[in-house]
Amino acid sequence: MKLTVWTYEGPPHVGAMRVATGMKGLHYVLHAPQGDTYADLLFTMIERRDHRPPVTYTTFQARDLGSDTAGLFKKACQEAYDRFKPEAIIVGASCTAELIQDDPGGLAETMGLPVPVIPLELPSYQRKENFGADETFFQIVRHLAKPMDKTARVSCNIIGPTALGFRHRDDVQEITNLLYELGIEVNVTAPMGATPSDIARMGQAHFNVLLYPETGEQAARYCERTFDQPFTKTIPIGTGATLDFIEEIRALSGSTAQIDDRGLRQTWWSRSVDSTYLTGKRVFIFGDGTHVQTAARIARDEMGFEVAGLGCYNREFARPVRALAKEFVVEPLITDDYLEVERAIEALQPEMILGTQMERHIGKRLGIPCAVISAPVHVQDFPARYSPQMGFEGANVIFDTWIHPLVMGLEEHLLHMFREDFEFNDAAGPSHHGGHAPKPAVEPREEAPAPAARTGEVIWLDTAERELKKIPFFVRGKARRNTETFAAEKGLHEISLDTLYEAKAHFAR
Repeated sequence: MKLTVWTYEGPPHVGAMRVATGMKGLHYVLHAPQGDTYADLLFTMIERRDHRPPVTYTTFQARDLGSDTAGLFKKACQEAYDRFKPEAIIVGASCTAELIQDDPGGLAETMGLPVPVIPLELPSYQRKENFGADETFFQIVRHLAKPMDKTARVSCNIIGPTALGFRHRDDVQEITNLLYELGIEVNVTAPMGATPSDIARMGQAHFNVLLYPETGEQAARYCERTFDQPFTKTIPIGTGATLDFIEEIRALSGSTAQIDDRGLRQTWWSRSVDSTYLTGKRVFIFGDGTHVQTAARIARDEMGFEVAGLGCYNREFARPVRALAKEFVVEPLITDDYLEVERAIEALQPEMILGTQMERHIGKRLGIPCAVISAPVHVQDFPARYSPQMGFEGANVIFDTWIHPLVMGLEEHLLHMFREDFEFNDAAGPSHHGGHAPKPAVEPREEAPAPAARTGEVIWLDTAERELKKIPFFVRGKARRNTETFAAEKGLHEISLDTLYEAKAHFAR
């Protein structure tokens, strides 16, 4: 673990909290000192939940370390059961409490509570949030799920959605509707929305639909071994992946039902006249492994973008992401250091970033449009409207989400380009009001010219830098790189206006 201003993943007990908060009838007793109790605020503040997470903390203080902290934990366990009467309890320690080695699982087992108590061993100093969610859900399934006869009709479980997940709520609805069209019943959706009683009957399903490998793959593999339930390998994000997913479901279920795809607009809109100017735009993709892999396919095959770089922050997905980067002929970036990601983006100068809320801030600083495709996310990525990422409607949502930053960026560029025009300068009133602001009594002073900009060993003179800014943002990075390459080949250490024009003529041949 390390302290940082931003972090892509929290400690593993936050992952356990995501599972507990998504479920019903489950309570989490967390051995944690005062100060480690901040995590539940994430759910009410960011996800706008109308209730606090089902978590009870021991909240011991420094003065308690000289006495019986184990007694504090047992007292908190008993009080949690007496107050909430859950169907099951999970117990564990936060990263700080782990250091005092009180063994919450062993302590809870000796109490004889009348409900299942599931101990969590989450190594806080080796693993992180997604592992914590994956391991917690696996332990819940391992302890509670029972072998059962299969349902009369073909059914499946939907596995992986959690609280605080990126669009999990709407993805589940979209995929449930899609499965219904294929004639397949959903037996249990878990962990989000499920109770411990629901987990107990997961064995009834014929197969499992794994939507989020980061938080459900261990459980899916356990069910495959224990209950003879195969699970889907395709993540239905994007039109192509959704069609592949439908074929995989048909192979698992024998369904021959036809799907109504008349609501799919993304395929035509991506080819429409007002979208073709986006073709070939260079994008940098970063996030969790699953969303990065699906986004890369959409960017190249469905939107016509060029993937300039990609990577992920969860090392569990390093191998498939490296393989994907090799396919796209780019250098993979596997890191949880946002400063390293920022340096990579700055070096590549893409026309757009597809990333997390961290990359959104990086894009603001670098002046590059960004669309969010992956957790970690902030409050604006939990919209009141229906906004899935999966299925055909998810493909439509993704088109809007990715295109709008580029369109707005173009609009800003045009306003900047015509800023000296009589109608668009800062002193003029809004043109759509049919009039203009009166000329100020005192003329504004001219701004001092900006100093020459230095890029590496090449200095951009002020006139050249100003001319470069007139080039549309989505090709400006390429123009800068070409000009610097031209200057280096000519042995120039300064780029003037003439150098910029000469480089343009050279590369236009």
